[in-house]
Amino acid sequence: MLYEHRGKRPVVDPSAYVSPSAVLCGEVQIGAGCAVGFGAVLSAESGSIAVGRECVIMENVVIKASKRAPVKIGDHVLIGPRAYLTGCTVETCAFLATGVAIFNHAVIGARAEVRINGVVHLKTRLPADATVPIGWVAVGDPAAILPPDQHDRIWAIQEKLDFPQTIFGLARPEPGATVMPELTRRYAALLRAHAEDKAIG
Repeated sequence: MLYEHRGKRPVVDPSAYVSPSAVLCGEVQIGAGCAVGFGAVLSAESGSIAVGRECVIMENVVIKASKRAPVKIGDHVLIGPRAYLTGCTVETCAFLATGVAIFNHAVIGARAEVRINGVVHLKTRLPADATVPIGWVAVGDPAAILPPDQHDRIWAIQEKLDFPQTIFGLARPEPGATVMPELTRRYAALLRAHAEDKAIG
């Protein structure tokens, strides 16, 4: 299904295939020769999603953008089932395997591979031809690529990237405090805007 969101509509090249159970919402552009699999969701929110030529977006992939964090996907990119991408750039010929997570302002270099269940944190730059092994974590610019059991090393880099401020515009709370009431209020308001979406096509 294609949906208009806040006056913006998806544009799909005539040579591309979008599964009937996929959802494209808002300013989403799908390039020539692409294929978007069953259950995929590409929601541009207040931003934009641009997918290059001959990309494969497999089943149940979720791609989200925002005003401050658009998504740009280069040519000949494969995104595996259950992958989650938000606000990132993926350069040409990259391979993102099943279950990967790529966060806001991350850049995946040309020909890079993020293997099954790999994570690329926000503001992380993965260089061209790099590999994130199965289940490992890339964090920082330049990226440190670490196994998931290295929490202290990951957090030493990740904390400075300031996820609450970058994503939600909220200061990290002091110990024993929480930002969750304000975070959920803001995010729910954003999602409620979809009540006005219009199905097209």
